Amino acid sequence: MEMKKDVHLSAQDLLEMVQMKPGAIGDYTIIPGPRERLEAVIAKLDNPAEDFSYMEHTMYTGSYKGTQVTAVNGGLYSPQSAIMGEVVCAAETKHIIRTGSCGALCEEISIGDLVIVTGAVRGDGTTPYYVPSNFSTVSDVGVTTALLNAAEELGVKCHVGVVWTTDALLKETKELVEEMRRLKVKAVDMVSSALLTVAQLYGVKAGTILAVSDNLITGELGFMDPKYYETEEAMIEIALKAVTLLEGK
Repeated sequence: MEMKKDVHLSAQDLLEMVQMKPGAIGDYTIIPGPRERLEAVIAKLDNPAEDFSYMEHTMYTGSYKGTQVTAVNGGLYSPQSAIMGEVVCAAETKHIIRTGSCGALCEEISIGDLVIVTGAVRGDGTTPYYVPSNFSTVSDVGVTTALLNAAEELGVKCHVGVVWTTDALLKETKELVEEMRRLKVKAVDMVSSALLTVAQLYGVKAGTILAVSDNLITGELGFMDPKYYETEEAMIEIALKAVTLLEGK
């Protein structure tokens, strides 16, 4: 007996499971990783209402300065992020902004700095199922520009460039890091390539802003540094300000 469907489970199937219809969410979706960061986004929305809670992911839709915005914790790693990326794209959001964290690959980038992503080197294990090896994963220029302008208006300095996405946190070796530095990569994370690739395939405009938690060159570890957590708050403000700029407000 052959498999009945071409794909066992689709994003549309997941929408039906959580009883959501396409078009039910905001034109703008902010996707943080952990639940705590999601709660920080929700706290800034007017009248947030829960859309669903399923498989450790919770989605809310509210408004920010008159614009409908959806927020959902999209996972900490590429497989989860690809799934949630497909879900919000299938639900017909028009823009995605990822707020995440990263490790710096340049000495001049410090703990607590922000990096706005222009594209990603795909070192993850998820995107090979979606695209060929020569596919170019990039951020949407409009969303990236809005993030840059939002940061400037809020007086927050940001670094801009390409990130390397990996699945192996404990195997970021000197050889791999030096290869990425030769490619002028600014930072490493565990999400951007998957989420941006999915968004590109759906034709959804997506961008990413990341708070620097550590530096692979200097060896600094700032996961518990207050500067890192302060920057997380600024990152959320920039993401929401970018929404208003994209709306022309």
